[in-house]
Amino acid sequence: MTVSHHSHSGEFCCHAKGTLAEVVDEAIRQGFSTFGLSEHVPRYHESHMYPEESHLSPADLADTFDAYLVEAHRLKKQHAGKIDLLVGLESEYIDDAGLDELAALIERKGTAIEYVVGSVHHCDELPIDFDKARFDDCVQRQSAASEEDRLVQLFSTYFDNQHTLLKRLEPEVVGHFDLCRLYYPDVDFRAFADVWARIERNVELAVSYGALFEVNASAFRKGWSTAYPGTEVFDLILAKGGRFTLSDDSHGPQAVGLHYDRAYAYLRERDVQELWRLVPASEGDKVKRGVRAEKIEGGPWLDAWPQLLASTTRRDEAGRDGTRTD
Repeated sequence: MTVSHHSHSGEFCCHAKGTLAEVVDEAIRQGFSTFGLSEHVPRYHESHMYPEESHLSPADLADTFDAYLVEAHRLKKQHAGKIDLLVGLESEYIDDAGLDELAALIERKGTAIEYVVGSVHHCDELPIDFDKARFDDCVQRQSAASEEDRLVQLFSTYFDNQHTLLKRLEPEVVGHFDLCRLYYPDVDFRAFADVWARIERNVELAVSYGALFEVNASAFRKGWSTAYPGTEVFDLILAKGGRFTLSDDSHGPQAVGLHYDRAYAYLRERDVQELWRLVPASEGDKVKRGVRAEKIEGGPWLDAWPQLLASTTRRDEAGRDGTRTD
């Protein structure tokens, strides 16, 4: 049983490739049992548009998201019986006004949005995962005196933003928990007491309402030796009773299932004994949206998966220079 709860397509995301149908076809070909569709939520202010979106407006992004929901539900119906498709979204938290818009969107769309991947990609309204130059610019805008203290300040802002998002939306899946150290994967958060306290607070909040923490394999194609989250955060989640799921965070059919061999090895290394997935909720289930968590039977990360060897030979997803690729 192979699952992913986080994916994108070039049809609805400028920094991805392929159509949504092609992504789904590849997931079926690889034998995924559950595959989550989670295109990015619209952003609502011109200043929050990416360079790759210079030809678009916030209204265009809203229209694109509406079209995504229609196509996602069409594919879900078409492939029923072949694969369990979940229709969701990946969140943003850039500013409070945008979070209000997102909450209103989720309320307005009702059952069309079955789950939320709770992700943060900005600090101080600046993107931190688009490219290194923009990340460095965000660091330099921090008020602390030293370079290290400015970096720590950015980490603190990121985890405060994450806490706001978790508290407001209670996303079913916590996306790439420690994305803020994308360019510094060897940083150990335990060295910074204020940052570590925020991480503990966020983990405890997510555990308290039953979130799943994704083991996100896209970190491997960013040069990490682990998936998101890194080891000390991973072990903290495990120690606090957090439940893990698996995501490829694919940005097109070429990245579906990419590096799952390494993600499975990471799970074995951390001695993970169980994984979870989302399934449609039944009548009477006490859930916020249309899904509930279910323990995956057996231990697929402990067993051989035929497609894993093939995944290591497929070309890594590579974004265009200057574009965000996760």
